[in-house]
Amino acid sequence: MASDKKNLPRVIAVTSGKGGVGKTNIVGNLAVSLSRMGWRVVIVDADVGLANIDIIFNLRPEYNIRHVIRSEKTLSQVMVESDHGIKILPGGSGFADLTQLNDGEKLNLLSEFEGLSDQADIIFVDTGAGISSNVLYFNAACDECIVIATREPTSITDAYAMMKVMSREYGTRHFKLIVNMVDSDTEAKKVYASLSGALDKFLKNVVLEYVGCIPFDKQLQQAVQKRGLIMDTAPDSLSAKALDEIAKTVGNSPARTDFNGSLTFFMQKAFQAAT
Repeated sequence: MASDKKNLPRVIAVTSGKGGVGKTNIVGNLAVSLSRMGWRVVIVDADVGLANIDIIFNLRPEYNIRHVIRSEKTLSQVMVESDHGIKILPGGSGFADLTQLNDGEKLNLLSEFEGLSDQADIIFVDTGAGISSNVLYFNAACDECIVIATREPTSITDAYAMMKVMSREYGTRHFKLIVNMVDSDTEAKKVYASLSGALDKFLKNVVLEYVGCIPFDKQLQQAVQKRGLIMDTAPDSLSAKALDEIAKTVGNSPARTDFNGSLTFFMQKAFQAAT
């Protein structure tokens, strides 16, 4: 059940330590699942330079985040809407100059986000992978951060490295984990235990919350290859059901109150101005 529309939207970064873990596909499918539950969902494709959220929704936007950053277009002029009713701010793919935004460009973008405060219950910010300045900036600007990892050792190591940098440089103390491409919940819990144990040992007062896992599924792989969404192509598949459960967990979890993200600051400013 969606929240009261008078509430500020929850702004959730979805990130990963390395590429190839299914991050963008998870964002798209979670957005569809939440939308079907009655939530108003917006996706911001902040994987600037390598953006592709519009592709999995089969959209061909005329403009993208690049035009907003450069103040050439407003957010409302750039945003597109999927058949599911999900509003999407497309990223700019293939533009090397977007991979290192300056402070002015970042502020231009964040100030435009004020307009989202009355359009969404949940805003997913699909960031890039790794620990570039852009990725860290967008992660820190959100009030929740979901990390995607797989059982691969490099994925686990890179996920830990990203959380370490976020905690030490930006003071982030709470992360959520989704484990993708596993054979069982037990296997996923081992990934969680490995990461949580490392955080407990080397980083004090950093909490990692387990959200759920997505199993290996040939139907999901086929959907990805066809640049589609499993929630559309095979809603009764194992992976779709797992994504539905994760969406329920995400949607029903309480909004955090100890955040200090820039996005939330702008949301609050916009909300106060409208009341």
